[in-house]
Amino acid sequence: MLVNGKQEDTIAIMNRGFQYGDGLFETIEILANQPIFLEQHLQRLNKDSQRLYLPKIDLDLLHSEIKQLCENAGDAVLKIILTRGTGGRGYRQPDEIQPTRILSLHPFPHYPKTYYSDGIVARVCKTRLGLNPDLAGMKHLNRLEQVMARAEWNDDTIQEGIMLDINKRVIEGTMTNLFYVKKGTLFTASLTLCGITGIIRSWIFQQLPVIEHDFFIDDLRDADEIFVCNSVIGIWNVRELNGVHYYSENGITQKLQLALESEKQKQVVYAIK
Repeated sequence: MLVNGKQEDTIAIMNRGFQYGDGLFETIEILANQPIFLEQHLQRLNKDSQRLYLPKIDLDLLHSEIKQLCENAGDAVLKIILTRGTGGRGYRQPDEIQPTRILSLHPFPHYPKTYYSDGIVARVCKTRLGLNPDLAGMKHLNRLEQVMARAEWNDDTIQEGIMLDINKRVIEGTMTNLFYVKKGTLFTASLTLCGITGIIRSWIFQQLPVIEHDFFIDDLRDADEIFVCNSVIGIWNVRELNGVHYYSENGITQKLQLALESEKQKQVVYAIK
């Protein structure tokens, strides 16, 4: 683990990331020592740090630290946390902000291959997402809604929970973005009021036309395909949601899965060259 470039595993107790969740994070797949979609992750981190009025990120320094940490990582997960640094008690920012950056490596979660090939089972969570356009799309450190939603079940046969906002609109999974297919058209939620603009979500927008709109659970019941995605799991088909079954052999989900795996391999090969 690197804390501001040094091998450490602690931060100051008055760090605002710990005190108030005042910061951002990125979760990046490492494949054969190579960070996948690294530039997209750093672009999002840089963009969202500006939204939070954090000092400009030294991207060259961050690149160097990532290279150092991932040199012999193999397959792993890299987590980057950026906070507003330390400060006194109270919400007021320090007059001079000195951000804290934390880079940590974690074992890659080798989920069963059936999640990818056969799909997963999902449920609808009771915990609702609040609305805040100033924070919408951002991967900020305040994740209590997701923590509470994930605490709703301990059944290992259920792999993901679907979260609605306070107006009962479907937004995303507890750890994923969500898409559905109806009559060959791909849909996903508009994230102008809440939710996270995921890296794989953005990649999918580059592959196929996607309609962003407000939709509800009834819309998912009538869908032909449902899938969820993030930077670590890739794309998982949802084969069952609250007792409703879906089947999508050779559908849009499978085509995107194959395209994503191909893109990851290209990035690894290119990095080796």
